[in-house]
Amino acid sequence: MLTTLKNAFKIREIRSKIIFTLLMLAVIRLGTLITVPGIYGDQFSAWFKNLTAGGTFGFMDRFTGGSFEQMSILALNITPYITSSIIIQLLTIAIPKLEEWQHDGEEGRKKLTNMTRYITIALALVESIAMAVGFYRNGLLIKSQNWVYCVEIVAALTAGSAFLMWIGERITDYGVGNGISIVLTINIVSRMPQDLKTLYTQFLENHSVVQKVVYGLIILTIIVAMVVLVVLLNDAERKIPVQYAKKLQGRRLVGSSGAEIPLKVNTAGVMPIIFAMSLFQFPIIVSQLLGYKGTGIWSEVLKYLNEGNWFQTSQWKYSIGLVVYILLMIFFAYFYTDITFNPLEIADNLKKQGGFIPGIRPGKPTSDYLQTMLKYIVLIGVCGLIIIAVLPIVFNGLFNANVSFGGTSLIIVVSVILETVKQIESQMLVRNYKGFLDD
Repeated sequence: MLTTLKNAFKIREIRSKIIFTLLMLAVIRLGTLITVPGIYGDQFSAWFKNLTAGGTFGFMDRFTGGSFEQMSILALNITPYITSSIIIQLLTIAIPKLEEWQHDGEEGRKKLTNMTRYITIALALVESIAMAVGFYRNGLLIKSQNWVYCVEIVAALTAGSAFLMWIGERITDYGVGNGISIVLTINIVSRMPQDLKTLYTQFLENHSVVQKVVYGLIILTIIVAMVVLVVLLNDAERKIPVQYAKKLQGRRLVGSSGAEIPLKVNTAGVMPIIFAMSLFQFPIIVSQLLGYKGTGIWSEVLKYLNEGNWFQTSQWKYSIGLVVYILLMIFFAYFYTDITFNPLEIADNLKKQGGFIPGIRPGKPTSDYLQTMLKYIVLIGVCGLIIIAVLPIVFNGLFNANVSFGGTSLIIVVSVILETVKQIESQMLVRNYKGFLDD
């Protein structure tokens, strides 16, 4: 990977794209320092730390790179855009017109992109209004002219989310990699130094040199093992062999070349974790913003949903919520794979092109075979996701090792880095082909 980056900087065009991407990321980090007006800074910090200690806003804090903790204008981050993209993806399956746009080439994709932008702004507006109302109910706004500050908070947070969406699209067009993914990655990476400091304070500080070495090696081994597992899960795939029938062209028989259908083990990516955790966090966040501090059944339900209560030795019963969380991940893994992967369409395309899987008849038998294989592959992939997602929760519950580079964050960071490096390599390869043709 380092060799690829070194060679990429030797090429002027790719070097310019990398520098542009880095400058955009620097702008994002500067934006996290601009705070939203009208909020008591000290009171908000105390309120936020109290909630984060209970695990309430932990999921949101991982993806904002500290913006939410500081309540900057980028506090909403690109979560409205991600949610909007998921909504559009689901609606494409349900609404024929959107599905037609999806298959309508560049013009159709532009329409879907514009719709995604509009929904992003609408979601950011709704979320910022909910946050402004929540801050007002919790007494976090400056007392004079509360309604004015509410309007300013809504405007600032909505504009910040739209600005990040714009930067992400500019990185995609003029930089390297997928801009939205890179924006999310830099926010996660920016929290890692603080996480390492937290680990040092909790497990290494005030210990002997021997204990520091032992504990440090254990922590390093766990981190490296998690990264290796994520890399394996990201690259693992099952290749289904395909053969094509020979065709007579002139006086020669051509064809019968072997090919493969690659089925990724982790077909759904990180989406099952995001879906499941979002479903758990939504009622908790809404209750906190509305100032709910009651008791009774709803209070108990919120405790079961809160990952901060899982694996706590003093309250093991709340770990039942983890079982529901795992079941939801399995469900969403199969659900997301079903809406993004169509075995029947692949089988029809193979049949039209004269291709077939050895030992399997074309048409519906091929579709059924791919569907069966996919069920086993998805099960393996989701088991890997469960291990990656649950391990940080276990360490947090048993050892209070609350870090942002575990589970979901680690999958996103590793996947984005690998995809970005692959894109740089492909651009370098295209350039070499161009040079060969020019000669």
